[in-house]
Parts: sequence; structure tokens; C-alpha cells
Amino acid sequence: MIIKKYLVKNINEAMSKIRYELGKDAIIISQRKVRKSGFAGLFSGKLIEVTAAVESSVNEEKKDESHKQNIITEEDEFKKSIESIKKLMENEIAVTQTKEKPSELNNRIKEHNSNVEKERQGSIIDSVVGVEDNDSKIIQNDIYRKNSSNNNNHELSVESVHKEVAELKTLINKVIENKSTISEPLDKSIEESNSLNLDSLKEQLNNLDIDEDFYDDIINMALDYKDEDISETEILRDIFERDILVTNKGLNGKVVLVGPTGVGKTTTIAKLAGRLALVEKKKVGLITIDTYRIGAIEQLKTYAEIMNIPFKVVITIKEMENAIESMEDCDVVLIDTTGRSSKNTMQISELRAFVQKANPDHVNMVISATTKNKDIKGILKGYSELEYESVIVTKLDETTAYGSIYNISRNSNKPISFITIGQNVPDDIKLSTKEELTRFILGEETLC
Repeated sequence: MIIKKYLVKNINEAMSKIRYELGKDAIIISQRKVRKSGFAGLFSGKLIEVTAAVESSVNEEKKDESHKQNIITEEDEFKKSIESIKKLMENEIAVTQTKEKPSELNNRIKEHNSNVEKERQGSIIDSVVGVEDNDSKIIQNDIYRKNSSNNNNHELSVESVHKEVAELKTLINKVIENKSTISEPLDKSIEESNSLNLDSLKEQLNNLDIDEDFYDDIINMALDYKDEDISETEILRDIFERDILVTNKGLNGKVVLVGPTGVGKTTTIAKLAGRLALVEKKKVGLITIDTYRIGAIEQLKTYAEIMNIPFKVVITIKEMENAIESMEDCDVVLIDTTGRSSKNTMQISELRAFVQKANPDHVNMVISATTKNKDIKGILKGYSELEYESVIVTKLDETTAYGSIYNISRNSNKPISFITIGQNVPDDIKLSTKEELTRFILGEETLC
């Protein structure tokens, strides 16, 4: 049997060539669509590859046998190539199945690029298999009827090749499925995202001194803006204003300030006393239990004398009860406490006993904007036993990076009530707003 392939534009052209070269008894074995590339990938077009066969004459049988042997040899080489590719594919599957599942953030980024990935996967299968299923129809019945004795080995070989191709296609699909579920590094996913410069966003967060623990959350939220024409700064502005909690609730009744040593509690309570007494015209009383620092007592006593407000020093829990009773006619009683280490649970428990005896209407946590990110979480957690309901951020005038404001708000999950911006009493304290705090964090407003 003589088998020949023809690359033609249409089936009519193929039939003409087959009749001319092989005669009217020739049979079409298969046909498929192929793409032929031109120079440098240009001027490519679709053609049809038609395979035809015809019985050879008796005196050409030896030549035909040699021809079939060549075909089988080529098929053997093809099968060897497929086996090599299969081994590579199987290795790839084994490797990808051991990798971790993607994080929520990587899922969002990969979803951002899913259309590109789907197109890429489709091109892999098409490039390896190279044919459409409907264009690979083999007219086997005629060959079986006419050539059952001479062509049996060749038919089996053709079937085995197509079987190998089907197995290869299955392996490729498995590789693609595995790759779609493995975890890719964040940096690689960032490179694939072309509508939002996440690398630049991450660098900006670092420059703003935002805690790295919040990077993934912020980037995840930033992806919601991927299709909007908006700058990175404006994206961060929206996110910060959304995340930061504030309260403008006024101070009334008994107000306790707690916090570690050195954050400026005593100066802050003096500023609040001045604001309430001189600006809001409220009747204010001062109590301190900070007997560890003689300077703190003298400082508050001086402020109380200048503002003409009552002042008491408390050493025992019983004295706390008596001091509060003596100030029943005050609109606001401000209570200063001793700075304690958040790691010392015994000292925190002792402080809690005083706070409970005071039965406060408000407990405010005081923390400095200069506190290191890695310490903020520990301090806030250590003082959580005192059940503070809002936070005062101090010493904004002593730093140039205000990312700690965001870190404090996120870590405490409590609203920020006041910020202090200098040493002047009572001027350098103010109620916080989302907009102003965000301007500080973005570096648009500074005090140094």
C-alpha cells in the first residue's frame, strides 16, 4: 500500500491531487486542520493535511514493504519522544502536588489574572496535540476490508500512536490542574498583576512604617481598586480612613488613664484637665495614684493650683474611695495611674484593683506614637485586662513616621479619642478625626 500526505487549502484541491497521483482507487485515511507559519511568524494561515492510501501493484509489494517499515520506524521514534515527555510530565505532577495551597491574597491576585492564565493553558494543549478532535477522523472500515492481510501491523501502529497522544493530552491536563492550585510566591503574583503596581504599594507601606503583619490585608483591599484610575496614595487614603477607628465622645464622670511608663500619662491628664476646665468650662477634679514618681505628684499639684481645681493623692484602695466621694460635685474626675510593665501580670492585677474601686465611666489607654511596632501589640494585649474602651496616642511631635497610628488602631481594635502634638498645656491635645490621622500616616501632615 502506498500512503501519501497532502497539504492543501481545501478538500477539492486534495481530491484532484490524489486522483492524479494515486488514481481513482485511492482512499482518504484522515484529514486534519493545521496552521502553517510564515516568515518570523507572519502571514500564517490554516491548511488541511489529507492522508490518502492506495493498493500497490504486485511488482511493487517489496517497495511497499520497505515504505511501511520506514513508517513504523518513524512511529517508533515518535513513541520514544512521547515516553520522554510523559516522564517529564509525571515528574512535574509529583513536584507540584507537594507544594502548599495558595493564600487568600494569592487567590485574589491569581483571580485578577485568570483570563490570561486560561488562554495560556489552552495554547499549551493546542501546541502539543496540534489538531482538533473533529478533524482527526480515520476511515478505518475501508482499510480493514481492503487490506486486512497486508496492513494489519500498520493499523495497530497508527492506533497505538493515537493512544499515546491521548495519554499525553491527559498528562498535560493534570499538570495544568496541579499548577492552578499550587502556592506561588507573593512577589511572582505581583509581577503578573499589570493593572496595579503592588511592588510599589508594598514599598510605600514600608516607608510609612506600617506593620508588616497588615501588608496582606492592605494589598488584598487594594486589589478592589485594580480597575479604577486612582493613585496608590488615594487607594491607601481610602483604606486607612476605612480601617482607623475614632471617637469624639466627650469626657464625663470618672475617667481613668492607664499605660506603660514614659508614654506621657501625667502630661496628658494635665492637658485634658486644662481643656475641660478652661475651654469647656467644666468642674474638674484630679486624683493620682502614681506615688512612685515624686515629680509626677508635684507636677499635677502645680497644674491643679494654677487651674484652681481639687487634687488628691491616693496610696491605698480605701483612700481611692474617699477621694472620689470628696469630688462628687465635679463634672469630670480625672485619675492618673502608675506606669506598669505590660509583661508584669502581678502589677497589672494590682492596678486593676484600684481601677475597679474607682468604678470609672471611661478607661483610656495611653500609648506613644514612638512605640516600636513589635512592642505595640504586646503592650495593648497586656493592658487588655483593664478593659480600656479607647486609646490616646501621644508624642506625635517626637516622630516623623506616623504608621504607628494605624498599627495601634488595628492592634487594639479600639477607637482613638485624643492625640497629643506637643508639650504645651493645655493647647497641644486634640480630638482625633479619620481624615487628620490619615494625613499624618501618609506624611502629608508633620510636626517635626
